[in-house]
Amino acid sequence: MKLLLLAVLVIAVAGCASTGAFPHASTTQVSLTQSNYLVVKSNAIGTSRGLKLLGLLPLASPRYTTAMSSLYNNASVKEGRAYALANVIQERSSTFLLFFTVPKLTVRADVIEFLDENEKVMWRKGNMK
Repeated sequence: MKLLLLAVLVIAVAGCASTGAFPHASTTQVSLTQSNYLVVKSNAIGTSRGLKLLGLLPLASPRYTTAMSSLYNNASVKEGRAYALANVIQERSSTFLLFFTVPKLTVRADVIEFLDENEKVMWRKGNMK
């Protein structure tokens, strides 16, 4: 009995993590072969965390919308501009601590902005903000 109690205590105190990734699919096709775009931010990252009790009971779940909002904020994306995300990757990981699990959702992407001819000329001259 003491051995079983000791084993449970050791497992509860030990921390570990698991990771996983799954691809994000999009139905929009955009050709990046022309020079009509600018990379605004490469490798922009957004995250969302949650909390589970005993690894099973979710108290708060990581949210995709929160992670995407964080990504857009980190990339300084402004409304009304023609932005797109390229090379989007989602990663899920969990950290196990005592009686709690902290699931984490991370979204990574390259943020690009499409420019028309006038904007390209202004950008080349350094007048575009």
